[in-house]
Amino acid sequence: MKTFDHLTVIGLREWVALPDLGVAGLRAKIDTGASTSSLHATEVEPFERDGQPWVRFTAHLGSVVQLRHRRCEAPLVTMKTIKSSNGHAQTRYVIRTSLALGDGVWEVEFTLACRKSMRYRLLLGSKALIHGQLVVNPGLKYVQDKPAFPATLSPVTGAA
Repeated sequence: MKTFDHLTVIGLREWVALPDLGVAGLRAKIDTGASTSSLHATEVEPFERDGQPWVRFTAHLGSVVQLRHRRCEAPLVTMKTIKSSNGHAQTRYVIRTSLALGDGVWEVEFTLACRKSMRYRLLLGSKALIHGQLVVNPGLKYVQDKPAFPATLSPVTGAA
């Protein structure tokens, strides 16, 4: 059996932060079957800054019990058509931002999607795992410590 000392073990669920967006304490679902990562976002508006495409959006970060949100802006990387497991295709905005997991920080591309009906507001796909040199132990959850990045989150008054 091969072993690799340079890989970090994570569980099926982990605490993450998105430092560039000012987001900390976010529970993520690790999905090795999805290549792309996804962030629960609504009110997505494209705009230009210094002649470059950007998006403004509301990131919904809490759970059904503890609702939190943050208004964010990020450079737009591209638009991507994502096909769900049931064959439904949806075109989404794609951003690239820093992701902190455990003691590592690296750039990850996220599609912005409505994940209102999903338990986890952030889905971490296989491309992010490869770039972070992570390996998933499916029998574990919350293996890594919470990343230590502060964030100011506003309470949501309506439904997430």
